[in-house]
Amino acid sequence: MTDKITVAGVPVDARHWIGGERVASAGTFTDVSPIDGAVIGEIARGTATEAGAAVAAAKAAFPGWAATPRAERARVLHAIADGVEKRIEDLALVETTDNGALLRSHRRGVMPRVAHNFRFFADWLLTLDHEDFDTRGHTNHVSWDPAGPCVLITPWNAPLMLATWKVAPALAAGDTVVLKPAEWSPLTASLLADIAAEAGLPAGVLNVVQGHGSEIGDALTSHPDVRRISFTGSVPTARRISASAAANLTPLSLELGGKSPLLVFADADLDLAVDLAVEQYDNAGQVCLAATRLLVEETVADEFTRRFVERAARLRQGDPRDEATDIGPNIHPRQLEKIDGFVRRALDAGARAVLGGHRGDGQYYAPTLLTDVAQDSEIVQEEVFGPVLTLQTFTTEDEAVRLANDTRFGLAATVATGDEERAGRVTARLVAGTVWVNCFFVRDLRAPFGGSRHSGVGREGGTWSFDFYCDLKNTVTAPKGWKDHG
Repeated sequence: MTDKITVAGVPVDARHWIGGERVASAGTFTDVSPIDGAVIGEIARGTATEAGAAVAAAKAAFPGWAATPRAERARVLHAIADGVEKRIEDLALVETTDNGALLRSHRRGVMPRVAHNFRFFADWLLTLDHEDFDTRGHTNHVSWDPAGPCVLITPWNAPLMLATWKVAPALAAGDTVVLKPAEWSPLTASLLADIAAEAGLPAGVLNVVQGHGSEIGDALTSHPDVRRISFTGSVPTARRISASAAANLTPLSLELGGKSPLLVFADADLDLAVDLAVEQYDNAGQVCLAATRLLVEETVADEFTRRFVERAARLRQGDPRDEATDIGPNIHPRQLEKIDGFVRRALDAGARAVLGGHRGDGQYYAPTLLTDVAQDSEIVQEEVFGPVLTLQTFTTEDEAVRLANDTRFGLAATVATGDEERAGRVTARLVAGTVWVNCFFVRDLRAPFGGSRHSGVGREGGTWSFDFYCDLKNTVTAPKGWKDHG
């Protein structure tokens, strides 16, 4: 294989990064751009051999990194953020080519957020503390001890941002990392390895291995030296990872799928509600948090639908490198077939497409809105992960909440209402890890993030991240001169 490939003019090493060195594999897999189907290059295809080497490197590097003072760990994380900021254009160009998301979004929002992820957890580390408390004169002191090597498995829809949501807190906590990016979008993880090395991160603290889940993922998640596993992706894969990790009782953090609702009440600002609904087509619908189920109060449903279709019809779909494009391609032909299959089956079952409902050229799927859908239908109950929304109506607040909660998922929910009391009542009853009221996708790293039901296990963000990536210890110290007489 060729060691380096050139992507949008940017050199990217296609080998693994293990123990501070580039490592090739006997086999490769082909990385293809969803924009036009062009082959990007051949990527090192890892197996159990590379998985074992990466975990061994992380294990060897762990004692030194865990013993590194907090201030020094924070300094290195800030240096990584500096490196990301210097290479925002390179990272944006490579990731857009690799996964088809909008170049303008990568330049202005996503890649700056990547740098922020490192800065946030570097700063949070320096303030991480718990007030000592007293038990009959004894002092209780809580500490966060680094846990060990972590395996982080990340998805293809926002590769670098979602990877660094995990990498940054794990490194800040004093853990070492084996990062396994999705095989459909592996390239910016390789650039991150370069940036981290240039920032002075010691060899073996961050390792990056590429490959298919069944060939390398199982070896990583079942490894007895791994102390934490964090995964973002599908429910079926999470089940497999959970089974793999069970033998070693390895703690898991799982951020999984969603089928989130957007509840639009008659007292809502209808233009705002329409804007929130159209925003769900962001990243070609490939967003786990997307409110794909529009639940609209019956008295305003016709007007909402009219405004929505008018607004959504103005979206421009095309090459994500074009500044004027609003919606790019879907990631892979297999994903496009999955999306189209959901829509075809829904239409066959009696759904009506008031917008879209068909494929475009290449790997593009038309923004779609389906009505006349039953609550128990596949299209309402299962995650499509494409630019496909459904619209149902309700007549009462109770019915709205019942419909919103009536799936196996519980990742997020969005509520549009002009009544603050109603907002409080409804959000208290919704099953979701995050609820947005009259807004969408406002994400503060101080807040817990995760899902309920089949949308995940655990929470990350702020102190919750350190709770996961560390072993919490409580040290109880007796007062001077104290003797226990039983």
